[in-house]
Amino acid sequence: MIAMQDELNQFERSEVWELVSRPSNQSVIGTRWVFRNKMDENGTIVRNKARLVVQGFNQEEMIDYEETFAPVARLEAIRMLLAFACFKDFILYQMDVKSAFLNGFINEVVYVEQPPSFQSFNFPNHVFKLKKALYGLKQTPRAWYERLSKFLLKKGFKMEKIDTTLFIKTKENGMLLVQIYVDDIIFGATNVSLCKEFSKCMHSEFEMSMMGELNFFLELQIKQLKEETFINQAKYITDLLKRFNMEEAKTMKTPMSSSIKLDKDEKGKSINSTMYRGMIGSLLYLTASRPDIMYSICLCARFQSCLKESHLSAIKRILRYLKGTMDIGLWYPKGDNF
Repeated sequence: MIAMQDELNQFERSEVWELVSRPSNQSVIGTRWVFRNKMDENGTIVRNKARLVVQGFNQEEMIDYEETFAPVARLEAIRMLLAFACFKDFILYQMDVKSAFLNGFINEVVYVEQPPSFQSFNFPNHVFKLKKALYGLKQTPRAWYERLSKFLLKKGFKMEKIDTTLFIKTKENGMLLVQIYVDDIIFGATNVSLCKEFSKCMHSEFEMSMMGELNFFLELQIKQLKEETFINQAKYITDLLKRFNMEEAKTMKTPMSSSIKLDKDEKGKSINSTMYRGMIGSLLYLTASRPDIMYSICLCARFQSCLKESHLSAIKRILRYLKGTMDIGLWYPKGDNF
C-alpha cells in the first residue's frame, strides 16, 4: 500500500494527469497495478515497487498512438563500455530515474480509468486525461527517450551515430560517457569532477536514485577492481538450474562431447518443444559473458521443431557443464592494449 501511494504521489508531483468527465466519443483505456521486488546480485530485496500500468493492448494504431520505437543499449555495447572504462582506468556508476516514463510528453489525447482501489470518492465515474506518458502506453518509451536525449544534447553531450543510446561529452579536463538503458543510466568519466557535475545536472531535472558503483546490471555481475574488471553471470546460472530442475545434476567438464553428431533423429522419442526453446533462449543470453558455450548452444539452436531426447540430452549437458563452472567469466586486465 505504501509503494502504491508513493507511485500516485509521484504522479501528482509530475502533473501526469487531470481528472475530467468521462468522454462520450472516445475510448477509455483500463489500468492495473503491477508489483515487483527489486533485488541485488545476492537476491536480497532492495526495494518494493508498485507500478500503475495502462492496458496498452487496447490502443488502436493511428488513433491512440503513432510511433512506438525507442532504442535500447545492446549487451555488447555495455560490455564494450566496461572494457573501455577498465582500459582508461575509471569507475562506472549507475543511477536510476524514478518513474522515468512519467517524464515523457505525449502528443495524442488519451483517457485512462482511475487506479483500482484509489477511485475518487466525489467523482467515481470520472476518468484521467493524460498530460504525460504512463507505463503500458505504446508511445511511452519513445516519449521518454525523446525527453532525455533532448535534455542531454542541450547540456553539451553528443549522441553517437552508431549507438544512439551512448552520449559523450568532452572537456579539457576529461571525457564523460553516458549509456542509456530505458530508465537505467550508466556513466563514468576520466575525471571524477565530471561525474559529480553530471549527477548534479540529472538531479536538477529528474528524480534520481544514485546506486553507486556499477556491480549488477542486466544479470551481469560486475567487479571493478584495482587491477582488473571481471564480468560473470553466476546468479543467472543458479536461477537457470533452478528453473529447469537441474540443481542436483551431475557436473560435466566440457559443454559438449567432441564426438557428438546432432541430426533430426527421426526415430528418437519426442519431447516438449516449449521447454527446449526456453533453454535455448536462456543460454543464448548467457553467452554475453560465456563465449565458451557459444558453439555448443548454436549447434543445439539449429533444432527447433520435431525435437527428440538426443537434443534435450545435448542441451542438458551444457547446463551440467555450467553448474561446475559458475565462476568463469570475462576478465579485462588493466594496462593491456585496448
